[in-house]
Amino acid sequence: MRLIHSALVIGLAAGTPAAAQTIALKPLIDARLRYEQVDQDGLAARADAATARVRAGAEASSGPWVALVEGQGTLAIVDDYFDGLHPPATRPLVADPENVALYRAQIQYRSKPLTLTAGRQRIALDDERFVGTVNFRQNGQTFDAVRAEVTAIPRLKLDASYAWSHRTLWGVDGTGGRQQAVSGDFMFGNAGYASPLGLVSAFAYLVDEDEAAVFGFRMSSQTYGARLAGAKQVGKAKLAYQLSHARQSDYHRNPNGYSADYYLADASLEAKGFKLGGGYEVLGADNGAALTSFQTPLATGFKFQGWADKFLTTPPDGVHNLYGSLGYGIKKLGPLASVTLQAAYHRFESDRIVRHYGNEIDLLASAKFRKTTISVRYADYQADKFATDTTKFWLQVDWTI
Repeated sequence: MRLIHSALVIGLAAGTPAAAQTIALKPLIDARLRYEQVDQDGLAARADAATARVRAGAEASSGPWVALVEGQGTLAIVDDYFDGLHPPATRPLVADPENVALYRAQIQYRSKPLTLTAGRQRIALDDERFVGTVNFRQNGQTFDAVRAEVTAIPRLKLDASYAWSHRTLWGVDGTGGRQQAVSGDFMFGNAGYASPLGLVSAFAYLVDEDEAAVFGFRMSSQTYGARLAGAKQVGKAKLAYQLSHARQSDYHRNPNGYSADYYLADASLEAKGFKLGGGYEVLGADNGAALTSFQTPLATGFKFQGWADKFLTTPPDGVHNLYGSLGYGIKKLGPLASVTLQAAYHRFESDRIVRHYGNEIDLLASAKFRKTTISVRYADYQADKFATDTTKFWLQVDWTI
């Protein structure tokens, strides 16, 4: 914090003449209240979690310099659930432990060709499949890092980050395999080019973890790949599409020698408020040993492979996810805005020794009223040869200024 404060003072002094120096202050406040219920076969009692999260801070800016400090607190109002840290684990896991912590503390230099950010910050790359903010969980994910985003060449963006600490969602009580923070060397490189077909990205993500308690370094990996994401107007409809491939292998102190592939093909068609989508995602396997399949430990996992969260750690035999979705959205409905209805179906199978893992149905309804967003979600995972039957229900209210 002393380093950030000193850098801010120097930066503000250098950015404008002393007599003309002005500093603009902006408050940062957002709050979330959520009820989550989980019923899981094999556990006698269900989980009932009513949690509240508040993030508050301030942003100060002068010319190209911006400094930001933000804290967060999570309170369990109803704590009839296993938070991942405090036994006994007689109820299903709801990964929202109580927490009071510094969420972000960063200084940033912004100009048209270059943005530099140093300190505790959020990093979200592409669709967050490999590096994201985990924003659905109350405590979120941040990095102690330095990041450079270069847009000096038209249509091309270069994005490079080095992080020495990954701040997890487990909060101040994190311990053992669920640490508050995982130190190490994390390097994220991403180059995106806006082509006529869409945004073409090439990426390299190197994860070198120092915490032996977290899977014995087995989450250390090197991932290289490419992605295309674009959209086209087809008559009165909008066609959106994604294609992605990546190759992952062990890195640094990882005792497992492995390599595995990732594939994604996704498309959606939207017209008159209706949206029909589908896709096929593969997280491949190598030899069937634990943690030798394609892993994404820094992803915003809730966005992928169903909301029941059965595949946050990829099974030893990998996972194939065939999915389809149907939704409807309208910008205004009386006093409500951004009204959304959505249903999705997932069929999960293994990558090697092919077998059916299970199926999942996910449902969502959400709407915004002024600065408040209300959402209701439901997930139903029906197990075949992996995990156990699980249903989840969420009622959530978000408010931000």
